[in-house]
Amino acid sequence: MKLALFSDIHANLQALQACMDHARAQSATQLAFLGDLVGYGGSPTEVLDTVMQAVEQGAWAVRGNHDDVALRPPSHIQHQGEQGAQWTHDQLGRHHQDFLQHLPLLAPHGRILLVHASAHHPERWPYVENSVMAERSMAAASDLDPGIRYVFSGHVHQQALYYLTPTAKLMRFVPQPGVPIPVPSHRQWLGIVGACGQPRDGDLRAMYALYDDSAATLTFYRVPYDHAAAVQAVQRSGMPPEFAERLEQGR
Repeated sequence: MKLALFSDIHANLQALQACMDHARAQSATQLAFLGDLVGYGGSPTEVLDTVMQAVEQGAWAVRGNHDDVALRPPSHIQHQGEQGAQWTHDQLGRHHQDFLQHLPLLAPHGRILLVHASAHHPERWPYVENSVMAERSMAAASDLDPGIRYVFSGHVHQQALYYLTPTAKLMRFVPQPGVPIPVPSHRQWLGIVGACGQPRDGDLRAMYALYDDSAATLTFYRVPYDHAAAVQAVQRSGMPPEFAERLEQGR
């Protein structure tokens, strides 16, 4: 199996299509969507239609915090994020809402666990930004099933890899795009696959990762896409203009 992992698409259809095309070119045989399918971007229904079709064909998916808030936006709008959530909610058809509502927070698949944020209290959406938080997520995965060796998540809009050494010391590895990393199953791993639709490191290219179970490797990718079209979709949507500016600047 070659598992393509996409997270934080944020209603960016152009980035999603580019990453999916790239994954197919790498002979991906299984797709997984790690949440935050919507939010910030201008194409929520198109992204959801794409993901829903993929899930019908056997792809895996979990729910993210922006998916959650798009289902239940606050009654009193107090900031731009809530304004964006309300706009997204208004675009969604009943079938889109039903799809998001029934997505799980955790999705175990054999030795693999998929989660948007952390396996430790996934409903609270904690950020796995350091070794302490990574260790909590990995421990929670082991509590769920001791056979889980790979936890894949997103949420923090960056790419990172954590693993446990034979002495149970947690190590963090910063991946290089396109370079396969050996991830043998005798260790436990946590891979953060990065943001497909909204990078925040100043690099405008989309992110995803590819896990090859037969080769026991994980490869992180950066993929160029029609960035201008994605920005224009936000500008035309009526969303706060700051969302388009953030996408333009990769922040």
